This record gives sequence, structure tokens and C-alpha cells, in this order.
Amino acid sequence: MSAPVHTRPHPATRMGADSRLPWWALALPTLAFAALLVLILNPSDAQAATGDPLITHLFERLQQLISR
Repeated sequence: MSAPVHTRPHPATRMGADSRLPWWALALPTLAFAALLVLILNPSDAQAATGDPLITHLFERLQQLISR
């Protein structure tokens, strides 16, 4: 005959898991989505950058290093 096995329940099931989100967990993604939507809907306010940006030079240099 085997001895009975006693296991402790997981703390989340014993106390109940808190499934509520903080207010900013919904507000920040909503705000970011709205800002991007405004930028997409009104492209006339966007201005082209003058000259070659630094990031372009960086990518060109990386491409040169990889192609060796």
C-alpha cells in the first residue's frame, strides 16, 4: 500500500489571480495608435529630410562590410 501524497496548491489558484490591467496598459497603446493614425491620414504636413541622413551612411557601410 502506498502512502498518500500531499501537494500544496499553486499560490495563484489559492489566492486567485489578479487579471486587472493598470490604466496605462490600455491608454498608452491607444495613444500611440492614434498618433500614428493622425500622421498617416495627414501626409501633407510631412517634410522631406534634406541631405543624406546618418542612418543611410551606416547602412551603406554595413552592406559594404557584409559583401566583402
